Amino acid sequence: MSDCLFCQIVAGSIPSQNVYDDADVMAFLDIRPINPGHTLVIPKRHAENMLVSSDEDLVKVMGVIKKITPAILRAVGAEAFNLGCNTGRAAGQVVFHTHIHIMPRLATDGYRLWHPREDVPSDLNGIAEKIRKEIEKT
Repeated sequence: MSDCLFCQIVAGSIPSQNVYDDADVMAFLDIRPINPGHTLVIPKRHAENMLVSSDEDLVKVMGVIKKITPAILRAVGAEAFNLGCNTGRAAGQVVFHTHIHIMPRLATDGYRLWHPREDVPSDLNGIAEKIRKEIEKT
């Protein structure tokens, strides 16, 4: 897709700092990293987000993540990592091409995860039942 930033990176028309590249998957450094080594892993085949990516592409992406993450952690001296996949504008997705963030973490980096909500509905059983019914429809 010619107007997709990540498709342009795959095509080589926009430069990137690639750390991995094979026939189906590419991984490159995020230009706005949360920590050194913050890497984006993408399927080369365009899909707007992970919900419309093929299962085959998602399996390949996860295999690459498993393969390269230990090397990223060693290279930057990180102790751990988070994976992130923003799907949809409300979740912070900016580039509409499936991608997963590998974010190296250090105990001293100062980042915190999400803050739990105090106003979570008390009817967890009811919510779970609604979700199960929606899953059955698929």
